[in-house]
Amino acid sequence: MTTQGERTPTPGEGQDGQAGQRTGGGADPTGGADRKRGRRLTGRRAVGWVVMVGVVAAGGWIITRPTPGDYIPGLGPSKKDAARTPPVVGTPPPPTDSEGLNADSLFPAQRLVEAAGYKARRNGIRQGENCAEVLQDRTQELFRDSGCQAYLTVSFSGVDRPVLSSVTLLRFADQASAARTADALRAKPGAVAFILADTNIAPAPSASASASASAKPASEPRVEAVGHYVTVTSSRTDAHPGPAATPGATAPAPVPSASGAGGEPNLDDATRALSYVAGQPFVWM
Repeated sequence: MTTQGERTPTPGEGQDGQAGQRTGGGADPTGGADRKRGRRLTGRRAVGWVVMVGVVAAGGWIITRPTPGDYIPGLGPSKKDAARTPPVVGTPPPPTDSEGLNADSLFPAQRLVEAAGYKARRNGIRQGENCAEVLQDRTQELFRDSGCQAYLTVSFSGVDRPVLSSVTLLRFADQASAARTADALRAKPGAVAFILADTNIAPAPSASASASASAKPASEPRVEAVGHYVTVTSSRTDAHPGPAATPGATAPAPVPSASGAGGEPNLDDATRALSYVAGQPFVWM
């Protein structure tokens, strides 16, 4: 039954009065099925979304964990920082030497060394195969028939404390030789030279200078035998002059702190921290 002005739809027409194709079952073979297929989450599409989320998350982690010295966080050291690579004196070990004392592998120049709350930056390097070169007095024969194969001496400067440290690593043929040499070096404190940031060897303190009240203090050298390696670490206060004082200004009184009496840095803390860092790579060797 229809009202006036209306007509009965004929087979093949939709509700909008337009004609459309009909197949068996009356479903549109392309339109409706394709639309439903486009809305369904397929396995391939799910894998793509998971990969995309992983890439974004990894990029965010790199940016939020920058390497010290990076010009742009997470993108590596800048050319300006790379140009400030500390000086090196001596011959580096060949890259094929698995046990070579390689400073760039042990103490990367652009990364801070941190242990027990102490932070330090790598400075100059001395290295070679003649272990007698590390001695303050090379006329001594501490390494004669010791089996010492190579040495590496690295200078460090404290990041937040006026401390200079010198770390010497010695490689021996076996653990017994390393232990004997460590005992000999403990019996002669100060036998191993202290190198400065510019790789120069610091003069040995004289008896009169040590007794002077104005002499810069130094820590007792710490000697450790680690596997078939020996580490010798010592620290001194940084004698580099600070900024010039304003004429007529009163110098502030030193503030006592836990790091040392009268504001002096605790040199033993620096020595212990760097000795630990230097020995870690050789614990299982």
